[in-house]
Amino acid sequence: MPSVSRAASRSVLRASLALLASTALAAPLALTAPVHASATDPYAVSALKVTVRAGGRICTLDADVYRPSGVDAAHPAPAVLTTNGFGGSKADGSTDAIAKALAARGYVALAYSGLGFGKSGCPISLDDPRIDARAASGLVDVLAGTRAADDGTRVDYVTQDGTGDPRVGMIGGSYGGAIQMATASVDHRIDALIPLITWNDLSYSLDPNNADRIRGAAGPVPGAYKYEWTNGFFLIGEAQGLLHPSLAASRWGGAGCLHFVAPACQTKRLLDSGRYPAERTAAMLAYVRSVSPVSYLRSVKAPTLLVQGQADTLFNLNEAAATYRTLTAQGTPARMIWQYWGHSGGMEHPAPGELDLGKGHLESSYVGRRILAWFDRYLHHRTGAHTGPAFAYYRDWVTDGPTYATSPRFPVGAGQRLYLSGDGRLVGDPAQVARGSRTYRNRLLATSHSENPAAGLLRLPDLAPYDGRGTYLDWTSAPVAEPVDVVGTPRVTLKVISPRTERVQNSSDAADKLVLFAKLYDVAPGGSKTLVHRLVAPARVPDVTRKFTVELPAIVHRYEPGHRLRLVIAASDAAYTGNRGVKPVTVTSAPEDTGVLELPVTQGALG
Repeated sequence: MPSVSRAASRSVLRASLALLASTALAAPLALTAPVHASATDPYAVSALKVTVRAGGRICTLDADVYRPSGVDAAHPAPAVLTTNGFGGSKADGSTDAIAKALAARGYVALAYSGLGFGKSGCPISLDDPRIDARAASGLVDVLAGTRAADDGTRVDYVTQDGTGDPRVGMIGGSYGGAIQMATASVDHRIDALIPLITWNDLSYSLDPNNADRIRGAAGPVPGAYKYEWTNGFFLIGEAQGLLHPSLAASRWGGAGCLHFVAPACQTKRLLDSGRYPAERTAAMLAYVRSVSPVSYLRSVKAPTLLVQGQADTLFNLNEAAATYRTLTAQGTPARMIWQYWGHSGGMEHPAPGELDLGKGHLESSYVGRRILAWFDRYLHHRTGAHTGPAFAYYRDWVTDGPTYATSPRFPVGAGQRLYLSGDGRLVGDPAQVARGSRTYRNRLLATSHSENPAAGLLRLPDLAPYDGRGTYLDWTSAPVAEPVDVVGTPRVTLKVISPRTERVQNSSDAADKLVLFAKLYDVAPGGSKTLVHRLVAPARVPDVTRKFTVELPAIVHRYEPGHRLRLVIAASDAAYTGNRGVKPVTVTSAPEDTGVLELPVTQGALG
């Protein structure tokens, strides 16, 4: 083991303490204790070590293979690979439960600890297709029978589509979701994917810029650094040495990090600096996108069932929508489900009828049945297995009847427009817009609050969302007369006036540009308000001399009769870094020239 400086040791100690305080951050899909196989289980479990070359390193993968009873070389079965969420391992409750559930249904399941986690070697490399995917491809070789485990064990009981080509799917969530698409991009032997609550573009996930966003990409410059989420995961990664003190030397990272590859470490350092100089920022964006599906989906041909969570401020619904659009546009079979739970709530105790991966009861939920049908169709090749509609979404307001609505296409809903009036109203006709202008200014400390990710994951009380007086602008609709269902991505187009920002408009440091935060509230008749899923849309304004469009996170939400919709543009948010310096912002409105909020409505009318 290389020597570690005192400063680094202190860093690890701090990381471990943070880990104890935020254990639930470690593995978003690993929230229950592992269940041990018994003599009555309809499968046998064998531990395997498989050493592979990945990204110029020699890495040993720690895996378990679950072999169903009656499956052998003469009676083979399709296989499914699954791996852990960030910070977890093959033994996590959900990873273990998925493997057991599929093995009990006749699939050969291979669960493994991702690189840098559990007892697998090499540093954390963020599901890099050049590293993590190459390692996973080595496990596909094991399932093909062309590679033996380190102890000589060979798996010769997986259905083959050709010499060296096992019939194999993948399933997993979050960190265990992106690895599927990365693997399928470099190994076309993968036959089916089911990524849950994962990312499309990490630059959008960790440093989102929702202004003038190009579909499927986060835009040319970073937005607002999502430092609370990022710091939690970074500390968990750095604490791996304390969790596993006998780590092999292959686990040590570079560029000042203990357990991350050097480019990931350099990315974190740039984000922490609060500065975005052009050359370094371009290099950072290139790297982060290279480990994101947005850069390699063109090579993914395996049929993909995307499952994303509505309650998810880490990887919001826009991520799955971007992946879905790319896959379907290139002809890759794909379906998409927007379930309720995500990283921000509901994982440990899903709503009745929602998928509970920790228990492995797939038949008891809509999403679980879709998962089984997907593998039935693409792994068992049962042509009668229905893969379901193109799009399905959970409706938390339904108490009697099916909670999921379905559609043969995506997106759904007609765009209804509301106009930003100078008197703070949202109106349905530009002629109703009152002339006027209003101003807010940011302060040096955050004055708005949306969430504390650790509180949500640990099920601890969190502050209610709020906005400090004088540091935001809001526009509120009239009470709706009938239920209004919004399903999809709202967008607001506006122009702001910010003289101090205009003076640095052409700065070589993108951090000088104005940042604002857009969000939607539901205001009840009594005046209480709810920030829908605590979602916000940071936007780094590209040019304060022209109009721009902010794409908010997609939502599935019903505005009940008597409720009002409120759009807020705030100066800051405590979960993100904000503006450099104090920047006053003015928004003007006139009937012939005003901001526009567009909402995808499937039922009811606004305005």
